[in-house]
Amino acid sequence: MSNVVASSAYAQSSDWRLALEHAIHRLQRIDGANLGFVYISDRFTANCDAILERLRAATPVRHWVGASGIGVLGSEQAEIDAPGISLMLCRLPKDSFRVFSGRSPLPRDFSAYGAIVHGDPATPDMSELVQDMASKVRAGSISGGLASARQQPIQIADTALHGGMSGVAFDERIRLVTGVSQGCLPLPGGWRVTDADEHIITELDGRPALQVFREAAGPALGADLRRATRNLRVGLTDAEQDRRMFTVRNIVGVDLRRGHLAINDHVSEGQHVVFVRQDADSASEDFRQMLQRLLQACPEPPVCGIYVSCSGRGGALFDSDDSEVAMIAEVFDGLPLTGFFSSGEIAGDRLYGFTGTLTLFF
Repeated sequence: MSNVVASSAYAQSSDWRLALEHAIHRLQRIDGANLGFVYISDRFTANCDAILERLRAATPVRHWVGASGIGVLGSEQAEIDAPGISLMLCRLPKDSFRVFSGRSPLPRDFSAYGAIVHGDPATPDMSELVQDMASKVRAGSISGGLASARQQPIQIADTALHGGMSGVAFDERIRLVTGVSQGCLPLPGGWRVTDADEHIITELDGRPALQVFREAAGPALGADLRRATRNLRVGLTDAEQDRRMFTVRNIVGVDLRRGHLAINDHVSEGQHVVFVRQDADSASEDFRQMLQRLLQACPEPPVCGIYVSCSGRGGALFDSDDSEVAMIAEVFDGLPLTGFFSSGEIAGDRLYGFTGTLTLFF
């Protein structure tokens, strides 16, 4: 039997007070609730303190964790560039979690097994911070995302915060399972970077990178480089990483004379490369595959979930902004869900981009 009880609610309004009151009204009351998640539209960041004050007055929960987003989401709806608030109440075993931040570090005497984290996209070396935090939990895996906003993003860890990383850590009584959707499907094959210069891939398996790319794309697409570079991306992994958990990067240029590929990230010799197709059909298929893998990994029906989607996904990639939550509902019907559209997604010990991460609680 699960140690977690949860309920969630989502509401939209241009007035933060109305959005909050509607969300609170829709929440199923949980006796003994002791942890809350709150994701707010970036239009409401200036009102965060008042929002937290009202949440503490309207619920028994003192500890709230979350972030701002240019869009927020719930079990049945998601929308980018719409003012809204998404809430989730949880009742967890006593002393099974700790809220932490730079101001209030994780206590040394708390044995953290997993964590939900949020970060500031302007913080330097965020990838290293993610790896460091993952190394501090016994599962070696965390999940969450970077706050997003048109101006100053905020994190919430019992109070509004800027910079660094914050979140909530759990002991081994709280079981988490996370799935990652890359929004694309790999083409057949995989190669090792044998020569590179900063963001330029010069050789793959000792051959000109552009030649390998053309072959991977196939005769029709490989003959039309303009279309190929629009429809295909590069997936990168380090030598010691699972090659299925690649980071997607755009192809930003080709050198026809030298046979080089330029991408929007630094590349090092020894990294592994796959080429991936990224379009609406591939994204939907990949998302459904991720949900099925999660379903198979579930030890029992999940109690609730947190979904973090890149702010570049939504209706720009799928049919609509709420396509992803609709697919989640098809597999996990009635699941209390909260989340937001982020500036970067966190899963395992890695910081991703243009992905969706779903974390289930048991």
